[in-house]
This record gives sequence, structure tokens and C-alpha cells, in this order.
Amino acid sequence: MNIRFDNKVAIITGAGIGLGKGYALYLACRGARVIVNDLGGAKDGSGTSVAPAQSVVEEIKSLGGEAIANYNDVSTVEGADNIIKDAIEAYGTVDILINSAGILRDKSFLKMDLKDFESVLGVHLLGTVYMTKAAFPIMCEKGYGRIVNTTSAAGLYGNFGQTNYGSAKMGIVGFMNSLKLEGQKYNILINTVAPIAATRMGEGIYPEPLLQLLKTEHVATLVAYLCSDQCTVSGEIISAGGGYFAKVQIIEGKGVCFDPREEVTPEMIAERYDDITNMEGAKHYSSAMEEVMAMFKHLMG
Repeated sequence: MNIRFDNKVAIITGAGIGLGKGYALYLACRGARVIVNDLGGAKDGSGTSVAPAQSVVEEIKSLGGEAIANYNDVSTVEGADNIIKDAIEAYGTVDILINSAGILRDKSFLKMDLKDFESVLGVHLLGTVYMTKAAFPIMCEKGYGRIVNTTSAAGLYGNFGQTNYGSAKMGIVGFMNSLKLEGQKYNILINTVAPIAATRMGEGIYPEPLLQLLKTEHVATLVAYLCSDQCTVSGEIISAGGGYFAKVQIIEGKGVCFDPREEVTPEMIAERYDDITNMEGAKHYSSAMEEVMAMFKHLMG
């Protein structure tokens, strides 16, 4: 198997640095024509600069690849639309969208300004939504698309001081879970990665010896597969970092079913709570409808 992206057009947000840059270089080296989007701001989203995106474009071209730079803000509808327009003007279409742009404004919820909460939601969650909304009609019309979103262990499992970031990252999972169903008939696959890598987002979090092992290439290889024609899965969450790859799922236990024709009291819940929360034999559902139908089947005996 030789995974290539010849004649494929890939938009990568947040591609001027870190993981986004890693994705851009990796796909370009395998033949993709890349739109390198980056606002060029600081880790907290402040400021702008054309230098990061332009530098990545120059590096891609020096390696014999094709790329253009884009400096629009993904957290606005206009910015997202302009990124898509640049892709169409330069290369005529969009095949791949990698939503990688992100900022951090960590603080305990008690001390957090709601503007910082909204800003993080704006870049991570709404940025993903706006970009996908702009690219999705093009992919539907051509009957092909690969979308890769970015979640985080902070959203999947929680992390102190990151209520804004965690909320955005778990929202992205919910977005994917529903959009995967709409994309099925158009051959649009949408998956989500939960990456760990040595980037500025992880500065001060991981010890230096560990950072040496967390190369962006280790995540880029997974993202490249999820963007490829060889990929056939949709709606999956994959954790990746340092050569480690693992599927993450939301699962539901067998639970307890009381007779709905009889009164159910808090005391009954307390008595059976250990059984209610027992995860032995837990199951993953591919859609809300599948989960609801399973519940109904359980109720009907």
C-alpha cells in the first residue's frame, strides 16, 4: 500500500506551527496541494503575523511541493469562507479538511473571564464548524471528502483549569458524531484525533525528556491515513502520541431497568446504583437512534 495525495487539495488550519505544520509538510511530501492557514497569533490567540504560514509554504515549495498561504481567522464565518475561496481560486476544489487551529487560555473556572471561555470555544469548536460548513457543500457535490478534527484528553477525560478548552474539545466530538451520519451518502468520512505532541500548546506541561519522544510526525502519520483514499472508517476518535495509537469510544453499560409502570424512588436508585454504574459488558452505539431503540427493546422485555 502506497498512500499518496496526488491531485488532492488539502486545507489545514493552524498550519503555521506545531501539529498543523507537521500535517502540512507530511501531506505535501506525499503529493497534496496544501492551503496553509494560520492567523499567526500567540498561544492565547492574540496578535497576527503572516510569517508562520508563509514560512511553511516556502518550506513545502523548497521540497518540490505545492502550497499557498492563508491568514484568515477560522473563528469567523467570513474568515472560514475566505479560506475555502482561496482554495477554489488556487486549485479548483477541496478534498481534505484538517481542523487543527487552536488557542489556550487556561485558568480555573472561578477566576476565568467568560470572554476567555468564548474565545476558546470560538477558535476550537466554532472554527471547526465554520470551516466544515464552508467545505461540506463542495465535498457533497463531488461525492468525496475527508475531514479530520481535533479533540483532546482534556475534553475526553477532563483537566484542571481547562473548562473552556475541554468544553470545546468535547463539543467537537458531538459535532462529528452527528455529521458522520450526514456524510455517509456523499462518501465524506469525518474522524477526530486526540493528539499529544511537542508543540507550544504543551509547553510547561511535559518534561523535556518526554518532549523529545513526542514528535509531530507520529501524529501526522495517523492524520495522513485518515485523510487517504485507503481510509474507510468514519466517526472514530483516535488517541495518538509518541508512537502510541488507540481508539477511544463513548460506551454505555447494561444498566438497570425498573418497571416503568411502577413508582421509581431515589431510595431504589441508591440501592441499585452500583449495578446502574457497572460497566461490565458495556456497548458502543453508532448513533442516538441505535441507543434509544436498544433502550426501548430493554423496556419492552
